[in-house]
Amino acid sequence: MTRRGWWLFLALSVIWGIPYLLIRVAVGELTPASIVFLRTTIGTLLLLPAVLKSGRLRTLLPRWRAILLFTLVEVALPWWLLADAERRIAAACEQHNVGWTILRPTLIYAEGRDTNITPLSRLIRRFGFMPLVGGAPGLRQPVHAEDLAIGAIAAATSAAAVNKVYALAGGETLAYREMIGRIFDGMRLPRRTISVPPLLWRAGFMLAKPLFPGANVAMGTRMMKDMTFDCTPAIRDLGWKPRAFNPVPNNQRHSIP
Repeated sequence: MTRRGWWLFLALSVIWGIPYLLIRVAVGELTPASIVFLRTTIGTLLLLPAVLKSGRLRTLLPRWRAILLFTLVEVALPWWLLADAERRIAAACEQHNVGWTILRPTLIYAEGRDTNITPLSRLIRRFGFMPLVGGAPGLRQPVHAEDLAIGAIAAATSAAAVNKVYALAGGETLAYREMIGRIFDGMRLPRRTISVPPLLWRAGFMLAKPLFPGANVAMGTRMMKDMTFDCTPAIRDLGWKPRAFNPVPNNQRHSIP
């Protein structure tokens, strides 16, 4: 990665992580509803001038119901639940004089037992290839369940972790396409991926939906989004040192030294 790439990655990590830090600070003074209202209002005020300048607001007005529904489901509700949950947990622990620590893992995997990487490996085994929406540039930090168990024990025995929130990310930051490539490598299969344009993915998914009832179109579009967190506090306080992402299928784990 170039120096510019590293700086952009660090900036993205800070920008992405700051809202979660602010939630932790804000829940001490504001209600969850107030936090959601302020966040969506500030976001609207920042984005509205750009929309007005582009002249596209008129094209969005007929779809205001869909936009409102998306905002409630994708933005307002999750943030309200996060803020309310943290406030309730902290309040209950303080009421009983109990120290608390919240751990926020990234994409969790445990060969043959998880609902993230294992289903992908089964799709690869079944079809021999993997479609990647938009080239799948979105960043991921897959973390092994065993590392999370070690991190939980470290948090439970560390005085520095009391009443704190930690992001627990994996040992590597990978593009989604590279993460898929590592799954192929672990299965000892040649990497076979197909880049699918987002519009074609949405159209094709509607036809393939009956074959995958548990899937949704957002599973593909998320491949283009970064989902990373800064685990520097966990490294400092918990000695967090997770493994690199090199998954091995469950039936091969004991045959590979």
